[in-house]
Amino acid sequence: MSDVFDMRQSSRRIGRVRLKLRDLEAGAAFYENILGLRRISAEAGRVVLGTTKAALLELIAAPEAAARNPRDAGLFHTAFLLPSRASLGAWLAFAMANGVPVQGASDHVVSEAFYLADPEGNGIEVYADTPPSAWHDASGKLLMTTQALDTDGVLGAGQDGAWQGFPEDGLIGHIHLQVGDTAASERFYGNVLGFDLTKRLPKASFFGADGYHHQLACNTWNSQGAGTRPLNATGLDGFDLLLHRPEDQAAILERAAQAGLVAEQQGDRAVLHDPWGNSITLRAA
Repeated sequence: MSDVFDMRQSSRRIGRVRLKLRDLEAGAAFYENILGLRRISAEAGRVVLGTTKAALLELIAAPEAAARNPRDAGLFHTAFLLPSRASLGAWLAFAMANGVPVQGASDHVVSEAFYLADPEGNGIEVYADTPPSAWHDASGKLLMTTQALDTDGVLGAGQDGAWQGFPEDGLIGHIHLQVGDTAASERFYGNVLGFDLTKRLPKASFFGADGYHHQLACNTWNSQGAGTRPLNATGLDGFDLLLHRPEDQAAILERAAQAGLVAEQQGDRAVLHDPWGNSITLRAA
């Protein structure tokens, strides 16, 4: 296995994430200043942020929306994947120097991660992967867990370079959702969307493709039994699932139809909704 997982070559990965915010400009400024995303476009009620290579985040003005209940289904965090431990260390040094309110840090064996939230409480993970050769034990079992993070080691890895904004090769590595039932999430994200179940915990399920530890996760830590999320609330509006192979979209739509799900066609794209109303747009990578 290569020492680097090339996410851009994965058969499926998370593309643009869409969030509804009460204060659009404050939210956009946060992602620009704290994560270093570029403003790609701005129009009435909408700002798109990312890199010169890809749009990663779409922020939608919803000034009249109710604040999302943290026990509702929806977003747990959007995970921004940096290309190296050195770039993660550079971001951490920047965050510490500028008083960024980091809420947590973890060594997951498969990755090293820091956690924070935007001004409206939308969760964020900033992380870098470890070498894929270290992700599994001798039997092939995924070693993903949560341990104390060597923050000094991460800082040391980044000491030769200052943070210059979100790297051009950075991506959305995964999206982590709050759901009402993990078994239902496995039926939708595994059986319908075609992700592999890579890890199952009592209240969380993790899904990956092509050997990646997870491009998507679902948990019920705060949301056990949650139903369809309110449409008039802030937070997650939906996300894109990027597919490299045209035949994969057809296969997903066929499985969706067999499961009684109705897809909305939008040109060459199709939109499905998970059991909690989260919108997933299938599109070519």
